Amino acid sequence: MEPFTIVNMLELDDAVAGRVEGLEGRFARASLDSRDLGVSHFRYAPNLRSTMGHRHGEQEEAYIVVAGSGQVMLDDEIRELSQWDVVRVSPPVTRAFAAGPDGMDIVAIGGPKPEGRDGEMLEVVWPT
Repeated sequence: MEPFTIVNMLELDDAVAGRVEGLEGRFARASLDSRDLGVSHFRYAPNLRSTMGHRHGEQEEAYIVVAGSGQVMLDDEIRELSQWDVVRVSPPVTRAFAAGPDGMDIVAIGGPKPEGRDGEMLEVVWPT
């Protein structure tokens, strides 16, 4: 393993392409050759509201809003997000995002990835 790695997130393949209209997702853990860090970039189109959320068994995550604004659903609580807000989420909390009128770009950072699948996808319903 090299002592450092530099990766441009926007040069990574969009791993979400075609699965969710209006959402891009790029995952850098493998490209960074990182044992302990997962770094991802998500770009939400204006007013896109995710219908799926996820939670983890072990992995803690932090999300940084690097552009735009929106909302995060944390279990049943909705919180407003603006540029440079950082949200730390403990593993069992279900989280989902909704972009505001200008869209929203998020950088997600996760800790060491446990063996096997740690994440669980869940359908979410936003309040009206």
